[in-house]
Amino acid sequence: MKFVTFELNGSDTWGVEVDQRVHFSSEWTERYLSLLEFIRSGVRIDREEVSGWESVGYEDVQVKAPFLPPKNIICVGKNYKEHALEMTQQDPGSIPEDPILFTKPATSVVGSGEVVEVHEKLTSQLDYEGELAVIIGKEGRDLTQEEAEDYIFGYSIVNDVTARDLQKRHKQFFKGKSLDTSAPFGPAIVPAADIDDPQYLSIKTYINEEIRQDGNTTDMIFSIAELIAIISAGMTLEPGDVIATGTPSGVGKGMNPPQYLKSGDTMTISIEGIGTLENQVK
Repeated sequence: MKFVTFELNGSDTWGVEVDQRVHFSSEWTERYLSLLEFIRSGVRIDREEVSGWESVGYEDVQVKAPFLPPKNIICVGKNYKEHALEMTQQDPGSIPEDPILFTKPATSVVGSGEVVEVHEKLTSQLDYEGELAVIIGKEGRDLTQEEAEDYIFGYSIVNDVTARDLQKRHKQFFKGKSLDTSAPFGPAIVPAADIDDPQYLSIKTYINEEIRQDGNTTDMIFSIAELIAIISAGMTLEPGDVIATGTPSGVGKGMNPPQYLKSGDTMTISIEGIGTLENQVK
């Protein structure tokens, strides 16, 4: 099953998608007004309970971003060896010995199907990055790798849209990663228990139906458990925190010549077991 936020009768609410139907319950949505509130509660729902809820066809609802992260999205740079190499002219010294960490603000979040602004007055080098997102389910600090799995609520997809020229100009990642609409997120969150092995998931990114990224989470330099242990060291992780775990090779900047996004392009990111995140650039 998959948790989704969607529009119903003009208002956003949340429910559970099972077999292409979205199930929802006023009892649950009145108790937890948003999917984020539900995650923070620590309560769990099983498939049998959901089957008794009211439902509508998945194709009949407008799915939104699962929620606005309560803090900046925590992002990991160059966490796939081949991506690190493509960004630095195959320099082996560019492979990080420690995770490269940066953030994207909640103001950059949009849902699947929403428009990503081309920001043509600010950038001519807008790029895409398909990534597995980890959703934290409970508060923790100084976690070990062995403890990490118990703190994960589920998994989703993030497109770490990046203005490469702004990134270079400002000498760090924040501004070039933070333009409005530069963090497509969703379309759903899959509970951790429903993903057999998050370190063996296919990630594919298409631009206008042309495959650009074709990777697998097994190729991460730092595993999900390692990332959670490192990020939580001395820093409290809270329910609803989102960690974007890095992108495989095949980004526009890494092509020869570079192929940046332009108005009218459609970005489609599919991650095995989670779904498809699709946005058009305008």
